[in-house]
Amino acid sequence: MQFENIRDFIAALDKEGELARIRAEVDSALEIAEITDRVSKEQGTANKALLFERVKGSSFPVLTNAFGSMRRMCMALEVNSLDDIGVRIREIVDPINLFPGPGAGIMDKLQMLPKLAELSNFFPKTVKKAACQEMVLTGDQVDLGRLPVLQCWPADGGKFITLPMVCTVDPVTRITNVGMYRMQVYDGRSTGMHWHKHKDGARHYQQYEGAGKRMEVAVAIGGDPSIIYASTAPLPPAIGEFVFAGFLRKKPLEVVQCKTVDVRVPAESEFVLEGYVEPGERRREGPFGDHTGYYSEADQYPVFHVTAITHRKDAIYPATLVGRPPQEDAYLGKATERIFLPLLQMVAPDILDMDMPVEGVFHNNVIVKIRKRYPGHGKKAIHTIWGTGMLMLSKFVIVCDEDVNIHDYSEVTWKVMNHVDPLRDVIITDGPLDILDHSCPQIGFGGKMGIDATRKGPGEGFHRPWPDEVKMDPAVKHIVETRWKEYGF
Repeated sequence: MQFENIRDFIAALDKEGELARIRAEVDSALEIAEITDRVSKEQGTANKALLFERVKGSSFPVLTNAFGSMRRMCMALEVNSLDDIGVRIREIVDPINLFPGPGAGIMDKLQMLPKLAELSNFFPKTVKKAACQEMVLTGDQVDLGRLPVLQCWPADGGKFITLPMVCTVDPVTRITNVGMYRMQVYDGRSTGMHWHKHKDGARHYQQYEGAGKRMEVAVAIGGDPSIIYASTAPLPPAIGEFVFAGFLRKKPLEVVQCKTVDVRVPAESEFVLEGYVEPGERRREGPFGDHTGYYSEADQYPVFHVTAITHRKDAIYPATLVGRPPQEDAYLGKATERIFLPLLQMVAPDILDMDMPVEGVFHNNVIVKIRKRYPGHGKKAIHTIWGTGMLMLSKFVIVCDEDVNIHDYSEVTWKVMNHVDPLRDVIITDGPLDILDHSCPQIGFGGKMGIDATRKGPGEGFHRPWPDEVKMDPAVKHIVETRWKEYGF
């Protein structure tokens, strides 16, 4: 089935035994988070999406952990494997396939027409009537206190909207960007806007602020799972999240014009907060228990003023909990790892596979494997990672040979511990880091390490024979495998 909204996804989760309904009354301050934290760290069938049907002080139910397993992540994007999406991306954007060279025959070029035509199917469709505007609250009716916003951790600076799709419009290209940035609720009509300097939302704000202009913003909460995921994806500015969501769902995403600001939002959202951010206005935001597993520091951030709240009559409030991995965001991050690998391979075809360990919270550690072809190839791959998009924030990069299973961290550790000569194979440098990295001496900039764990040869100053791995004889291994039960195991 194709999910039109979050409630379609909830129904599918319920049908597949992936949803637990909590009918006891719960508190949105800490209690929901404590329950979610316990369940999200369970293994197997005990790890479920959670629908809290009775939330103290609010008439809206709360959904958490909806994307909190690989199975649910695949269900959300309607694929059997996340790598399937990467294959589709490669087919669409690979310039060799899309634009055959002069030597290609006419039939080669005609075969590309359906793929080119498919691109036009991804653009959003604007509708005049939308479920997310069944209720329209303006003026004195605006009150964020009606929403069951979570306080996740004891030392948080307050309650935070944790799964918002923040929609901003590029003042030059007019492309709508949708990003996921936490929002601390200050009062009934204002929140913080936690824009990191590396994000598109912050770039838009800087452009408006530089011109001394107020920036209109809309925040959608809930919707088709494809747009929720797309808002977390590291897309280039020229590719809007609405288009990418259309690609994921294989048909256009419906959007609607907001009531009080000139911004379009997903029509199937549960809630929409409309408003603006003033140039130069800042307010203390945080601390916040973040996905690193540590509290991020309080700092000064822009302020979002709410001019209208629209929502479905029977709206459901989706939220997420971040903290020490694994949490729900681990699976959103793993989706990005698999989906965007083909794009990385387009600029770095020597990279055969990539793994971003959950414990590295998707910006501290990247493991890749290459088919090594020349001396220094491993170090070249390290610098490629640091020079590619948001991978520039990677603090540790490990490069392995093509025969290494980089998704087996025990095997990777074995190779690093035995293959690496620290003096020869380790690069220490500095550069941009994630804003949430608390280890660096200044925010967003600090040391980085690259580890070349590939085999070395004479061209890299290694003149001894490289030893063979200890392995059993394949024939004997086969005999033992076929007779395994005879041995009494």
